[in-house]
Amino acid sequence: MRITVLDAATLGDDISMDIFSQFGEVTVLQSTSQEEVADHVKGAEVLLLNKVKLNRANLAKASDLRLICVAATGFDNIDLEFCRERGIAVCNVVGYSTQSVAQVTVAMALSLLTHLPEYERVVKSGAYTARGIPNCLTPTYHEIAGKTWGIIGFGNIGGQVGAVARALGCHVLVNKRTPIEGWECVDLERICRECDIISIHTPLTEQTRNLLDAEHIAMLKRDAIVINVARGAVTDEKALAKALIEKRIGGLGIDVYSAEPFGKDHPFYALLGCENACLTPHMAWGGYETRVRLLEEMAENIRAFLAGERRNRVD
Repeated sequence: MRITVLDAATLGDDISMDIFSQFGEVTVLQSTSQEEVADHVKGAEVLLLNKVKLNRANLAKASDLRLICVAATGFDNIDLEFCRERGIAVCNVVGYSTQSVAQVTVAMALSLLTHLPEYERVVKSGAYTARGIPNCLTPTYHEIAGKTWGIIGFGNIGGQVGAVARALGCHVLVNKRTPIEGWECVDLERICRECDIISIHTPLTEQTRNLLDAEHIAMLKRDAIVINVARGAVTDEKALAKALIEKRIGGLGIDVYSAEPFGKDHPFYALLGCENACLTPHMAWGGYETRVRLLEEMAENIRAFLAGERRNRVD
């Protein structure tokens, strides 16, 4: 079986693709531009990818292709309609990044609420030594216990964040399509109006695109912290950036963007010098253990496919 990895560099240089050699000949490409896709997929029976977009045009000549394995839970970068027409199986991986994303979500909330980078700079700049005062309490920070944490999207990751938020003493409100026992489920408007911290964990669909729009952002409390570790397009990025610059919200923790990496024309580029913006390079999903688990799950998807079984199939 001929297996091609299209964008290995997006999975990190500290893990090996050798796990896939058990299934056949493996070609590992560090990256594939959209212009290169049509050439790189030729002859492959199995494609492994993370961020590359596969569509009707660039898959047209992939006549040997039988299986696509996405190194992610989301699969909006795959043209499923075309894959169904051609009988190409598509598998994702569910639940592999729960701990990693939840960890980064909570770390962002704590850092923004506690102003850790600013306090660290007081010491590292030498100001703490020079001023001769035994402590520094500016900027003001607040305890997380007693805050209201709103969670938009309550799958595996949202559920884990909710459990940690409760353990930290937060009151948790949940926004999801189907109410779940043991959690207070409310509409999005209440989340926006009442929550001190809001974290977003919903997949990107036509129903969730621009879900947190300018109208909802205008409802947020002036000191609210918004964290997005889902997909950039779930929010109105321009409205979020404007709200932060105008001090109508308290902080932003963003790990995902509508364009990755974002350019100088992106609304968040204006936030690079903001103390209350924690912008990270789409890394929340990628703890070392998480990525090892991801490759193991992808290997199991291939094994199941070869055995005629349906495992993590989304086609």
